[in-house]
Amino acid sequence: METGKLILDGNQVAASIKEKLVERIRILSAKGIVPCLATILVGEDPSSATYVRMKGNACKKLGIQSIRVDLPTSTTTAELIAQIEKLNDDPHIHGILLQHPVPHHIDEREAFEAIHIVKDVDGVTTLGFAQNAFGFADYPSCTPAAILAILEYYKISLEGKHAVVIGRSPILGKPVSAMLLNSNATVTTCHSKTKKLADIVRLGDIVVAAVGKPKFVQGDWIKPGAIVLDAGYNEGNLGDVDYDACLHNAYAITPVPAGVGPVTIAILLKHTVDSAEKYDKRYH
Repeated sequence: METGKLILDGNQVAASIKEKLVERIRILSAKGIVPCLATILVGEDPSSATYVRMKGNACKKLGIQSIRVDLPTSTTTAELIAQIEKLNDDPHIHGILLQHPVPHHIDEREAFEAIHIVKDVDGVTTLGFAQNAFGFADYPSCTPAAILAILEYYKISLEGKHAVVIGRSPILGKPVSAMLLNSNATVTTCHSKTKKLADIVRLGDIVVAAVGKPKFVQGDWIKPGAIVLDAGYNEGNLGDVDYDACLHNAYAITPVPAGVGPVTIAILLKHTVDSAEKYDKRYH
């Protein structure tokens, strides 16, 4: 590590989030409520299966119940929605996560929309997206929320900073742009059609890489003293940022792995506990 560089340790941030959940889970359990996350996996994508297993293990370690629903690749959109509606109706389930991507023949957006807003702990519905844009979502998308949690943990102020977001997906690029904007940053959202991308990224006090391409962001794109948050995870444990090259100019940077990823899972667990507490207030 270069002298004076701040490595934004996602494992440390995740541990801090989980530590605050322990007592909350104990209080709920004393009332007979066990926070419960249902995860749906359609098909046999090995990466998706790994993610689902990691989320299940994280739940188990904290005392959160994890229900895994495995559906065959041949599952139709209607069959998937029927399964989601069954989980919506189960009072013991507080959060529903549909692991994406789903097989191509399934209408993923229609499936996401079937998740009831009170159980949308992954922030994938259009209603959840809208609430996040307005700044009052109970469960903003987990990776954007993880990025904000890392910045908060390390006491990095966003006010007046120019944030450049590379990526515009509805569960990462767009919601993180809205959250940064709501935190008084000035935000530029870039994408595959953006011209002179490198020149725009060089203006960023904060750079969020969410493009899904390994080592896409080059070292000379980073302005000296910038803060770099790499939300990418590609084959070979590679992020969307050329880490070694970007480290040279950056003041602070997230590694891959052990950066945004662990915090994303911790946020998902937090949202599930939040949902269980809201259920407790509604019905007890």
